[in-house]
Amino acid sequence: MTVRLTGRRGLPRVDRRRLRSLAGRILRELDLARAELSIALVDDEAIAELNEQYRGRTGPTDVLSFSLLEGVHADHRGGMLGDVIVSLETAAVQARRGRRSLDDEVLRLLIHGTLHLVGHDHEEDDEARRMRAEERRVWRALRS
Repeated sequence: MTVRLTGRRGLPRVDRRRLRSLAGRILRELDLARAELSIALVDDEAIAELNEQYRGRTGPTDVLSFSLLEGVHADHRGGMLGDVIVSLETAAVQARRGRRSLDDEVLRLLIHGTLHLVGHDHEEDDEARRMRAEERRVWRALRS
């Protein structure tokens, strides 16, 4: 299992060592212990550009996922699942609003983004229920 974590200075601070360790535990919890995962911690400006370019939506969002399990390059991905991009600025706002630590909010977003990488979605009500249940299951497993 490989977890690659990138991010630049000047962003809200998170415990990167803990996040990398918990990302590995997320992969194990999803029976993906041999997978590779890329996590990018970015600002609102960077995620807004990606959101516009790839989703056609204006403005920042909290998390984006780019899965390599599907698409034209899926056959060449090796063990790489894809990329999870988290806006630390948006996460910090959400953490304050939800009365959570920034580390917990980023972990919540990482779980959500990783589930998207492996095919979970929340466009339909039944999909959303299944995804929320899986998010809660993984969250509880990480807390035990």
